Amino acid sequence: MVAATESVPVGHAEARDLQRMIFALREELERAREDTAKEVRQALSGANAEIAQLKATITALRDELQEWPLRRDEAARLVQAGNLDEIKQLKATLAALRDALEEARLAQDTAVRAAIIAAQDEIAQLRATATALRETLEVANFSKEDAIAQARAQDHAEIRQLQATVSALRAQLQAAPGKEAK
Repeated sequence: MVAATESVPVGHAEARDLQRMIFALREELERAREDTAKEVRQALSGANAEIAQLKATITALRDELQEWPLRRDEAARLVQAGNLDEIKQLKATLAALRDALEEARLAQDTAVRAAIIAAQDEIAQLRATATALRETLEVANFSKEDAIAQARAQDHAEIRQLQATVSALRAQLQAAPGKEAK
């Protein structure tokens, strides 16, 4: 029986060891379960946080996507308004340039008309001057011819007078006594 008594305490010690081991394994299993549950909770918490961030990102992107046509339309309106303003400015510039060109044409036409009138006046004055000079030249020619005719008449009269004097002096010389005719 000694062997049987020895086996009981050995069996009992083994059972105690096994119980301790079971208890230790249970505690380790509980710790592992707690660690796993903790890790699962952390993973779930991280996943939930990531899901919340993704949902927020999706919401922000959806809002931005919904706002995109509005922004695009607004940008298009701004560009179109800028284009319309530029077109208005270009039209105004074009109108101003047309007006300036028309004024320049009118001024040029006025200057040309004034130059034509001045040239016509000058031509008329030159014609009048030429006519007056022609008349003056004719008068001068007539006066000169008259003067020449008078000078010739005077010269002829003087020549006749001198001829008469020469004839009278010859006659006196020939009638003078004492002189011999040679």
